[in-house]
Amino acid sequence: MKRMLIQEPAKSSSSTNLRRLALLRGLLVGAELAAVLGAHFVAAIPLPLAPLFAVFAVMLLASTWTWRRANSGASIGDREFFLQLCVDVFALAVVLYYTGGATNPFAWLFLIPLIIAATVLSAAAVWSMAALTTLCYSLLFFYYRPLGNDAHMHHDQAFSQHIFGMWFGFALSAALIAWFVVGMARTLRQRDKLLAEAREQALRDEQIIALGTLATGAAHELGTPLATMAVVTRELERARVPDDMKRKLEILRSQVERCKQALSVISASAGELRAESGGLIPVRTWLERTLESWKSQRPGAAIETNLPERAPQAGIIDEQTLQQSFINLLNNAADASPEPLELVARWDERQLEIDILDRGPGLHPTVAARLGERQASSKEHGMGLGLFLTHATLRRLGGDIALFDRPGGGTCTRIQLPLTPPDTLP
Repeated sequence: MKRMLIQEPAKSSSSTNLRRLALLRGLLVGAELAAVLGAHFVAAIPLPLAPLFAVFAVMLLASTWTWRRANSGASIGDREFFLQLCVDVFALAVVLYYTGGATNPFAWLFLIPLIIAATVLSAAAVWSMAALTTLCYSLLFFYYRPLGNDAHMHHDQAFSQHIFGMWFGFALSAALIAWFVVGMARTLRQRDKLLAEAREQALRDEQIIALGTLATGAAHELGTPLATMAVVTRELERARVPDDMKRKLEILRSQVERCKQALSVISASAGELRAESGGLIPVRTWLERTLESWKSQRPGAAIETNLPERAPQAGIIDEQTLQQSFINLLNNAADASPEPLELVARWDERQLEIDILDRGPGLHPTVAARLGERQASSKEHGMGLGLFLTHATLRRLGGDIALFDRPGGGTCTRIQLPLTPPDTLP
């Protein structure tokens, strides 16, 4: 759904630009027609009306077709828009050919398609349009039909210098437009992209805040019955019960403790971190401690770890939400993989990179593309929150996560986290 929402505004913008181009083309044809008729009948300048009217008719038909194309809802790319501008350039070149060529004072109209291209197209397309318009203008120096009353003027040296000055001014203007306007348009597009990303980040933050509020409420609601269950199980363990029942009570108590630990993690995720949390510890210590915590929760899961024997000393934030996010990723990989997991870690003084390798079914087609979005889980009973919250936690701490298919089958989950130089370690 989000991908569709991103594509729809771009599609609407392209259609709007094409409609404006069709309207501008129609206005230019009307103005050129009025100028030709005025020059021919009012100023008594003989012009070849038949080929000029033919060009105007073709341009009106092209304008009508372009308008219908823009309103058809079809996808309009930059290549098509560039070709539409090329049609206008060639049509203007033909009109100028029959009306004095480069001596025509309206030759500056070549700048209009160039300015439009600089506003909406890429830098390569703009420079191509600048080259095309400059080439057409240059050819009109040598190939054109002189106006009836000015046929002798192209032999005058002063007039030739004036025309060359007009051409040089046009070429300079084309280069400046292609250079500066493209840069400004690129800056505006980058600003719009940053604003869109900021809006998406604000929406994600709102979702996280809402989830944190709900998690805190659930933690308070569940805390009392879990405490009651813990007290009852301890009392039953002290009572005279069969050994088989005691083993079951021990399992029940361990599960209650695990639930209480999960609630403490939820509270930490909502911002109720212990005062001693959040300190810096060595990377190797954090990895070993986190893996031990995961193995205690998943005693049946197997993992092969590959930590560098010699690696720079660096510190990482010992935050409970970060540890839980890492454990969530290990759980996801263990749930998907029938074979033992592989963990490969490498780091320097500035960055930690961890690869969690599994032999599961591989990526779902939409998971990698929508990693930071709330989405339905691919698990049978999943809610789609684990990966979303993990991604949010890593981004909040300056890290990132990437998922891609592993050669030979399975998935590689790559985590990147910033580290602190060793001189800051306690």
